[in-house]
Amino acid sequence: MISRRSLLITGAGGLLAGCDAATRSPAVKSILSSADETHKFLQRSIGGRTALAREFRADQMSPRFRVNGTANPNTPEYSAHVANRFADWRLQVDGLVRQPLSIPLSDLRAMPQRAQITRHDCVEGWSAIGKWQGPHLARILDLAGLQPAAQFIVFHCADAIGGAPYYESIDLVDAYHPQTIMAWAMNDKPLSVGHGAPVRLRVERQLGYKHAKYVMRIEAVASLAGIHKGGGGLWEDRSGYEWYAGI
Repeated sequence: MISRRSLLITGAGGLLAGCDAATRSPAVKSILSSADETHKFLQRSIGGRTALAREFRADQMSPRFRVNGTANPNTPEYSAHVANRFADWRLQVDGLVRQPLSIPLSDLRAMPQRAQITRHDCVEGWSAIGKWQGPHLARILDLAGLQPAAQFIVFHCADAIGGAPYYESIDLVDAYHPQTIMAWAMNDKPLSVGHGAPVRLRVERQLGYKHAKYVMRIEAVASLAGIHKGGGGLWEDRSGYEWYAGI
């Protein structure tokens, strides 16, 4: 699988394209980091920090929406949640917050909701349009009360790939974007297991691997260093994907 970061390097002259992330020199890593920051700066400068991803009509929704990534965490804990329809599931919110939270699914569904029909763009080259519904992530963070030192929001998930726990992260600009929601419904139905039940992140201006499924815990942090391998997400750690996957 070719990362968008590698494609960006190739487009700039083909330098070092295809190198394995584990064998890149410090100089190459510096180039990649600079490319990532440039990408983020340009997108936010041109489009604005609150620019919306395109939204579609109901008749434009895709007849089939593929399952991306993990189809089922298949852990004893997750399977137990599925068996009792997530009645005992709680979304944990902690880290650099004034008031840690433990939110039942029923409370998430009772919060003010946003529904949006958007296009999911996968790094593997496919896209699909679907409807998502859930509370704004911003509302959840405001209920917890971010401490001044918080700079990033980390999503810890129930699934794992290759033995590594799935996680993702975004900064506060994307966390407070009006289309960033914690979705519990897809196409007017509760999320299926394949699509990330009971709750997944929707961060609509980024590629699909940023839309963490099976979210169990939200953590506010000052830095991504020291969280797993420090890349800010499983695929960033594992395959050198861009941390900022804006589209």
